[in-house]
Amino acid sequence: MRRYIRALVLCMVFAVFSGLFVYSKLFYSDVSVASGAKRLVSPPQDPGAGGEEEDGAATGAEQRNPHRANRNVTRDGRDAVGSTESRLPPPMHLAVVTCGERLEETLTMIKSGVLFSIKPLHLHIFAEDQLHASFVEALESWPGFVRSTFTYTLHPISFPSENAKEWKKLFKPCASQRLFLPLILKDVDSVVYVDSDILFLRPVDELWGFLTRFDRSQLAAMAPEHEEPRIAWYNRFAMHPFYGRTGVNSGVMLMNMTRMRSAYFKNDMTPVGLLWEELLMPLLQKYKLNITWGDQDLLNIIFHHNPERLLEFPCKWNYRPDHCIYGSNCASAEEDGVCVMHGNRGVYHDQKQPAFRAVYQAIKKYVFGTDPVTALLDALVEELSKTTHTYCGKSHTLFTKKLAHSLANVKKDDGEKPRL
Repeated sequence: MRRYIRALVLCMVFAVFSGLFVYSKLFYSDVSVASGAKRLVSPPQDPGAGGEEEDGAATGAEQRNPHRANRNVTRDGRDAVGSTESRLPPPMHLAVVTCGERLEETLTMIKSGVLFSIKPLHLHIFAEDQLHASFVEALESWPGFVRSTFTYTLHPISFPSENAKEWKKLFKPCASQRLFLPLILKDVDSVVYVDSDILFLRPVDELWGFLTRFDRSQLAAMAPEHEEPRIAWYNRFAMHPFYGRTGVNSGVMLMNMTRMRSAYFKNDMTPVGLLWEELLMPLLQKYKLNITWGDQDLLNIIFHHNPERLLEFPCKWNYRPDHCIYGSNCASAEEDGVCVMHGNRGVYHDQKQPAFRAVYQAIKKYVFGTDPVTALLDALVEELSKTTHTYCGKSHTLFTKKLAHSLANVKKDDGEKPRL
């Protein structure tokens, strides 16, 4: 009889522990990290998009959805700042896409955004799976007083499974991911999307503020591709419709994604308007042999037919070498200074535009917590003075014109809180 009782007790204990194990698998795993923050690793879910299969095929439940579900990694810094969520203003959402050898460049972009911003940021980092661990390691190595000002989510690269390879290879690897942000970030109202080669020289808050300038029809904002039509690209070479006189550049794009998800867009394919998710693939199929700059060209086509839905912001919010390589031709930057630098064509990593490279190196090398004036501004001014043999170097004062004001928001490791 005792043997039967012992066997029964052992079975009950085994059942209890088995139940606890299964129960634990049903919930997210919380992994403690530095400063009391948490990195939340979520199990596979369907946010409207997911990772790409190597062979472009989807199976099982994935075939029932246009995208394949994958896991996201989130760090929530609210515990780290020792305050309740209600004390913090809603975060600004900043999104970037990274593939290939862009890790360091993307981290420098994030550093510039975190460095100068005033309100909290939430970063949406879309990256290839093999880069996720490197992002976590780098971001979690930043000082606690910096980490307390932002949170982040690492997303897998995800395209519609039936056309994943075609979308991924459009123009540059993964660049067209930005087109699908409204379909992936379904719970996010608005976002600032930037290319990885962007550097903020003013707070993200000021760019985010353009959302309040949208009228009832507008749902996105971008800067013109060029200010001077005589040397612009679209009006001279494009083989497809484009926005305005010179087109728009999508390296910095502000999106009201709630409006983008619900709006019907006029087009030259159907007599009726199409939703964003209905529009993208037919547009690519029609124009793929006529576009040069990939997803940026598709955006130009969309807003050519829907100009009332786009707000233009000045070129100082997307300042590229084209604005100075043939002489200064960005009036807003000449008046107010450069707010956002766009180092396209790889100019941060070669010697073709040393003024752009100098700004990139200054922010990259800056050590959090050190005096920003001597360690960043003064060092940058000295390096820029060596670039005056180039056209962009001759305009180098535009890069630092308002940087001193931005440095007033730089977080210090002395208990000082950024002003909100």
